[in-house]
Amino acid sequence: MPIRRRLAAALRHRVAGPDADRRAAEIWLAPGERRFAPTDPICRVHNHAGMYAGGLRALLLQSLHPLAMAGVGEHSGYRGDPWGRLQRTSEFIAMTTFGPVDGAQRMVDHINRVHATVSGTAPDGRAYDARDPHLLAWVHLGEVDSFLTSHQRHSRTPLTPAEADTYVAQTSWVAGELGVIDAPVTTAQLQAQLADYRPELELTEGARDAAAFLLREPPLPVAARPGYWMLAAGAVSMLPDYARDLLGLRVGGRLDPVAERLLLRPAGRIGTAAVGWALGEPGDPRNSPASSAVAS
Repeated sequence: MPIRRRLAAALRHRVAGPDADRRAAEIWLAPGERRFAPTDPICRVHNHAGMYAGGLRALLLQSLHPLAMAGVGEHSGYRGDPWGRLQRTSEFIAMTTFGPVDGAQRMVDHINRVHATVSGTAPDGRAYDARDPHLLAWVHLGEVDSFLTSHQRHSRTPLTPAEADTYVAQTSWVAGELGVIDAPVTTAQLQAQLADYRPELELTEGARDAAAFLLREPPLPVAARPGYWMLAAGAVSMLPDYARDLLGLRVGGRLDPVAERLLLRPAGRIGTAAVGWALGEPGDPRNSPASSAVAS
């Protein structure tokens, strides 16, 4: 098997699970009306290799909200079943972006049922509930900002400002279905809403543990870790300054901008380019003419 196909298969197995081919067919090749066209900004962003580094950035950023992190820590099993959690998340994003409208709705309904079972008390004594619109909005904002930031940095054809606004607006459909109230529909609204959460963010033990898990001890074979760490370096370089400060992810002093310019950003670009090369493998359903025809 050629190296490109082996690498693509390994990535698909990690991100989509052992039945990745079946899931891909159900999403990209299944007949039915699609909510978005293949050329829409949401499809361009969510089908780009930048989603890998963007996803890591989103997890690091989202961990800084104590109540959101409490829910993840107690209910997601990110340490016990990290790949299962990733596979469920990637399937949700793929189905609600590229899948048939009825399949996307079934996926949303399933997640809403799961959220109804997630509640508890954070270490600081506050109650949390996965159906809380305020917490749902934080998770949504972190994802959308991270995916868009990564795409704009790593894509050869980044979105124009108008297309970026369209991307944010297109993501608001699924946010609303999950219970987010007044999801942003422009990049300006996205940044304003993110800024509103700043006073609520802090480095908890849960956030510290999540960062250590994601950046220092990923559940990967030793041979796969250098490639992962390149993506992680790119994710760290894209975090807003306040998040890097809270997470302690700065070299410090005058060396910090040098490290970002000469190490973190280049590593992220190389890692993302390698992922993009692998995922462009012609045999994958997502890259076939049939998938575009079905979705058009």
